[in-house]
Amino acid sequence: MVKTYQIKVQTTGNCQVVNLTEDVTNALADSGVSDGVAVIFNIGSTAGVTTLEYEPGLVNYDIAAAMENIAPRDGHYEHEKTWNDDNGHAHVRAALLGPSLSIPIIDDELTLGTWQQIVLIDFDTRPRERTVMLQVLGAK
Repeated sequence: MVKTYQIKVQTTGNCQVVNLTEDVTNALADSGVSDGVAVIFNIGSTAGVTTLEYEPGLVNYDIAAAMENIAPRDGHYEHEKTWNDDNGHAHVRAALLGPSLSIPIIDDELTLGTWQQIVLIDFDTRPRERTVMLQVLGAK
């Protein structure tokens, strides 16, 4: 069985971290799948998905600080020359994080750790409406 869901999220960009765990958990409950896998996929090339502990220090500071060290906003990006825009760093950050995540489902539960949440991180330079696709695959 495969069930597909679309999660729409309004974001502000600039390393905003959005907790998707509740949306994914609700979709899993709706799906009827008890054992399988949940695949979460961000549509777009300037945001990514991962898991982390959704706590203020990490969400409001540490992720942005780490990404600034890896791909600085004011760095030199050929992408910006090609498209005459300002988000080369966002593309690099998103490529490093990746657009998708797979989580095993066992006995009606996502196999997440105690402090582990599913998040979208938007690296772009402006507010956006993000679309995240979720597919729940498995058996009842």
